[in-house]
Amino acid sequence: MKKLESTLGNMVIVLTSVSLVAAGLLAVMNNLTSEPIALQAKQKEDNGIKKVLCVSDAEQINVTKEDKKVEDQLFSIYNVTNAEGTKIGAAVKTSVQGFSPDLTVMVGFDNDGNVQGYEILNQSETPGLGANVPTWFQKEGKGNVIGMNPGKNNMTVKKDGGEVEAITASTITSRAFLKAINLEYNALFDSKDANTGATSKH
Repeated sequence: MKKLESTLGNMVIVLTSVSLVAAGLLAVMNNLTSEPIALQAKQKEDNGIKKVLCVSDAEQINVTKEDKKVEDQLFSIYNVTNAEGTKIGAAVKTSVQGFSPDLTVMVGFDNDGNVQGYEILNQSETPGLGANVPTWFQKEGKGNVIGMNPGKNNMTVKKDGGEVEAITASTITSRAFLKAINLEYNALFDSKDANTGATSKH
């Protein structure tokens, strides 16, 4: 077999051929993996919605998603009905600035606006301090917010005159978390009754 001459034209041909083959392989791999990845993401999302609304894994639900923007704040609103078509509540997701960027919180509200549950979908808070946010505000936690209603309760930290116990040595993260809940409530109910928790204190 004759050796290919090392010329600029031949090198361009070889590099182009390699690039086309690589692009083709990537396209094939993307087609093979995109659907399973999408299904896994959908399953994770559905499980999160069920968790924050205290719905059993076995229960069938129907979810209608709405993306909403309020004053540059983005929200994903998931209105949820049961198998009979009765609305059982909504899960709302948004991201806020904590001690570190992008504290992403999903909160479940019943039809009256009471907090049913929450889940932290993304966070990079300080280990041992702000990183306690996934458990601190749960029903068994010291800063329990389950059952509270942003339209009726002052869902800010006690240091700011509110009703919620902040995470020890992590007031910034606590404020950010509570701000997310209040913003989500306002977005869901088109309300201005909730306290956003916005403050310049530290």
